[in-house]
Amino acid sequence: MSGRKGTLRKQFEAFSEGRYVDTDGNESHCYNFYDWFCKNTSLKNKANTLFRASRRFAKKMDIDLDEHYVFFKNNCPMVGPLRDDFRICDKKTGRVLWTVTPKTDHVEIWGSENGFRDPIFEGHSVNSFYRMRGA
Repeated sequence: MSGRKGTLRKQFEAFSEGRYVDTDGNESHCYNFYDWFCKNTSLKNKANTLFRASRRFAKKMDIDLDEHYVFFKNNCPMVGPLRDDFRICDKKTGRVLWTVTPKTDHVEIWGSENGFRDPIFEGHSVNSFYRMRGA
């Protein structure tokens, strides 16, 4: 996924205009989802929620909007309901830097800062993570 043309800035600007841009900077027919187990008709509403959450996360964490991009996954865990997450990646390397499951009964935030060994944060609210980080 390295060398992507899409950036968070382009993705968020398009979202503000009611459009969905993928990691290549193209209009996205799947609303920026890389993988999903839900109905195709559910993707737009899920994307709306995840774009708002990822935009807020990028702002709170002071992520460079021109050097990163975001994509979405709808995960099917072995136990429990489907879970949506967003993944913020480095544009040059394609490496995932953050994986955030923002809206479930159990928020999880994983990151490259600890090599994704364990969640950096687990709780009931992303706001608790922001307070913990002073963001």
